[in-house]
Amino acid sequence: MKRALAASLMAMAVSGAFAQQGDGTQFSTNINIWKPNKVEPTPERMRAIKAPSGFTVTPFATGLKNARIIAVAPNGDVYLSRRDQGDVLLLKDTNGDGRTDGAPVTVANRAGAHGLAIRDNKLYLVTVKEVFVADIKADGRLGELKMIIGDLPDAGQHANRTLAFGPDGMLYISAGSTCNTCNESNPENATILRASPDGKSRSIFASGLRNTIGFAWHPQTGELWGLDHGIDFLGDNQQQEELNKIELGKQYGWPHVYGAGEIYPQSTPVGEISKPEWKARSTPMVLGYTAHAAPMQFVFADKSSFPAQYRGDAFATMRGSWNRNPASGYEIVRVRYENGQPKAIEPFVTGFLTDGGKTHIARPVGLAFARDGSLLMADDANGVIYRVAYTGSGASAPAAAMPPAGPMQEQVNKGNGVPLANKRAETQASGALTVSSSAFRNDGMMDQKYSEYADGVSPPLSWKAVPGAKSYAIIAEDPDAKPVTPFVHWLAWNIPGNVTSLPEGLQEQPRLTDPEGVLQGRTTRGSVGYTGPKPPVGDPAHHYHFQVYALDAMLDVPFGADRDTLIKAMQGHVMAKGEIVGKYGQKQKPQK
Repeated sequence: MKRALAASLMAMAVSGAFAQQGDGTQFSTNINIWKPNKVEPTPERMRAIKAPSGFTVTPFATGLKNARIIAVAPNGDVYLSRRDQGDVLLLKDTNGDGRTDGAPVTVANRAGAHGLAIRDNKLYLVTVKEVFVADIKADGRLGELKMIIGDLPDAGQHANRTLAFGPDGMLYISAGSTCNTCNESNPENATILRASPDGKSRSIFASGLRNTIGFAWHPQTGELWGLDHGIDFLGDNQQQEELNKIELGKQYGWPHVYGAGEIYPQSTPVGEISKPEWKARSTPMVLGYTAHAAPMQFVFADKSSFPAQYRGDAFATMRGSWNRNPASGYEIVRVRYENGQPKAIEPFVTGFLTDGGKTHIARPVGLAFARDGSLLMADDANGVIYRVAYTGSGASAPAAAMPPAGPMQEQVNKGNGVPLANKRAETQASGALTVSSSAFRNDGMMDQKYSEYADGVSPPLSWKAVPGAKSYAIIAEDPDAKPVTPFVHWLAWNIPGNVTSLPEGLQEQPRLTDPEGVLQGRTTRGSVGYTGPKPPVGDPAHHYHFQVYALDAMLDVPFGADRDTLIKAMQGHVMAKGEIVGKYGQKQKPQK
């Protein structure tokens, strides 16, 4: 940035462990910071709230302070998180008059309480770094909160974790970036994570998502969609908020590419990767919406009592801008879908921005359908839950069926239950290659530092040179792992033919600069680079097969590729192969 204000703001917003390099970029823009003033939601101001014909908007509950995320139990009980108060409230409407009965009841207290999900009569709660679960009692109160995850990545700028259960029965968790734009040192930041309901295992489902607070599965297709927050300080009209179809293993551009494929001017990818190369590996947005509107909770209309033309559509809250003039957001939007594909994003409920955009009565955050099919919206500014009800003709009954699980199961089962790489037809070779390690002998125990229970550094490897080899590739797998078998721990290729060893502790990034040009791929964890052993505590020692392949060519395989893509490209090029097997087991949990 050349403007002084832009430069100072960008310096504060950009951080990370990697040096930024000059590339001749020059960029300047006008920067606005505009925060409409909060005013009280008086009856007169509430009457200015606008919704389509046939809809009414009324207060469901008031005086709730920092009302954030809403979850509705099957019996109609409403749970509300309050981040600033660090608690979860229970609200009831037992007589069905569209207003909560009496004062809310505090049912949980945890610092930074935010995302909520309900499944099998249990409430799940996510804070900045923890996920808790508690049984829901008959009166709606909660049993003891039990921590099932305690090591989510540090939050930084985007601390508002959310979570939801997918149609595959797994828990999906949004972990936003720590910054506006930076190369994250923890691969779990700026992602959607996928975890088992007991929290014992998790992986990175998709990455390059700056802050996808709102996500949900289409009721007919079972596909995952989410709205991602755009980058700040690019001007009033950039970056647009992104609607993405979120799929396993895909990278959605942040921090170097945004929107439909625009290049972010300031950042530098690690490993001397060019921005065009990063763009080629990134999935562009499907639709954009007004920049800086700040998308929050996102729900599909299958549980609504709205008319049939709304079925298959989605709704999202837009909390409202601070980095734009005039202000954007401060509304509920409708995402129109046709045959399972989004076609447009348009305002649905407006009027929370008042006095010509100078003030606001609400900043919409939480969004969920009540048991009666009305839409509940939480305002974290004045602490109101608004009820959006359809009172015209043609109302429909809320649907109860879950979205189909097939699309998610198909994605996550790809490459599961297959033989080790060196047993597959694609890796057939006539020659043998001798592999060794100075850290462990074949079929010997590996030191804890190579595991994710400790340092998680890659072990040193050496191999005998194969005459005529143009490159080498490494595939490390654990055939004892469950439920994914084998678990991929490391993928590296285009190791130059004159290199016959790798030192301990290689960089965990898509491209290495020493040895020059080595590319690394996506492990079962979902990260790029070496992922160390982490067998369940008490399991017999697992076997880790470090397989090395001599190839007669350099491979045209992009960084971040998965094992099956790599193996397919290796077919017909394997001159020789060999392996060394290390073992690792964890008898007890490490001391904190």
